[in-house]
Amino acid sequence: MKILKRFLLVLLLVLIATVAYNYPKLNLISGFASKNMASTVFIAERGAESVVQNENDMPLIRLADVSMGKAKAKASVFGLMQRETICREGLGCVLVNEEYDASKIPLKPKRTQLKNNLPFPYGNNGKKDTVFDNIEYDKLNDALDYAFSNYETQKTRTVLVVYKNEIVAERYLDGFDEETPILGWSMTKSILGTLYGILQYEGKIALDHKPFGDDIRMKNTKMGITLNHLLRMQSGLEWDEDYASISDVTKMLFMESDMTLAQAKKKVIAPPGEVWNYSSGTTNLLSGELRKQFDTHQKYLDFPYTALIDKIGMHSMLIETDMMGNFVGSSYAWANTRDWAKFGLLYLNRGNWNGERIFSPQWVDYVTKPTEHSDGVYGAHFWLNAGGKYPDVPKDLYSANGFQGQRVFIIPSKDLVVVRTGLANEDAFDSNVFLRKIVSAIK
Repeated sequence: MKILKRFLLVLLLVLIATVAYNYPKLNLISGFASKNMASTVFIAERGAESVVQNENDMPLIRLADVSMGKAKAKASVFGLMQRETICREGLGCVLVNEEYDASKIPLKPKRTQLKNNLPFPYGNNGKKDTVFDNIEYDKLNDALDYAFSNYETQKTRTVLVVYKNEIVAERYLDGFDEETPILGWSMTKSILGTLYGILQYEGKIALDHKPFGDDIRMKNTKMGITLNHLLRMQSGLEWDEDYASISDVTKMLFMESDMTLAQAKKKVIAPPGEVWNYSSGTTNLLSGELRKQFDTHQKYLDFPYTALIDKIGMHSMLIETDMMGNFVGSSYAWANTRDWAKFGLLYLNRGNWNGERIFSPQWVDYVTKPTEHSDGVYGAHFWLNAGGKYPDVPKDLYSANGFQGQRVFIIPSKDLVVVRTGLANEDAFDSNVFLRKIVSAIK
């Protein structure tokens, strides 16, 4: 009997220790589950059960119990750490806390619709049925077959291939189509970075601008950090981008009311330019700096849409805001697959959109120039193949990348834009094989 009591006591102590150790994580688990559920149902208009079985079916996240209300969702883990997400028209969904004032009607972006009878990409009137003599369509279809094979592992949802501005291949998983908004996760960073390219082209900002001040004597402090350093993830500020633990990025996304401040509060660990450290906090700091370029919050909310998103007809795109009304530029842009492709085509065409210049050609050269200390994998808010990450694909490839394999690949030498979305990263989905098959189809 004594042995049994001792065993039960040890078991109880282990259980208490386990709960105590993991208790802080419950905040993040219920926060992720609530936010993901609300946004996917409200923005993508997908069923709650599908979200439980797919997006929220991840280690720890599946422990959360989620309930839906009208434009809101609540989640908890074993009844603990309940988190609520509220959805607002034009602003998406946001995790709220006790400071949230539901009676206050927030400002929302003013949107315009591009009206013409043009097909993709310069309008929304379907697509051309051009057949290119130099494309081996059987090989192209083989590439799509590969992408959609073995769903339990690869989890591909949508694929779109655009050659010379025309859709040459397109496929969707059951339950998805050309109108279904997809969360881009960190592909949003490339959208946010592009807004700086537009401001630079308009002569409204310079990349040597120093958000923290311009005292040249302060080399080893925040004073020396420029927009260029931030766009290249070279600020020298401390940041932990770990999604599997309680880290800087998870605390920012699921606990902060104002996400633009998270990176700014971190200490300096290296002089600007001396290290490369990928940071979602940096992009949201840039979102906060973008707000300072406008004299009203309404103008800030309108700018991404009037200057970029609606101007090139990406009408399905929506960038969610945090509780303070700042765009979550690190992570929360939604758009259908064709609209993500339009973004890639804007870059393929070096900032020219059907005769109208959105940003300068030199901006493309800037974002695709390898950042020092990144081993050729990163430019300025875009990922690169300059270092040969994809050995069987042209090295001029660059891309907007997001969590779970969201990708907009741009291959200038092949006149290609390729979009792939899904729920599996490159450890499960081999982008090199997929892209090699597509490139080999172009003679």
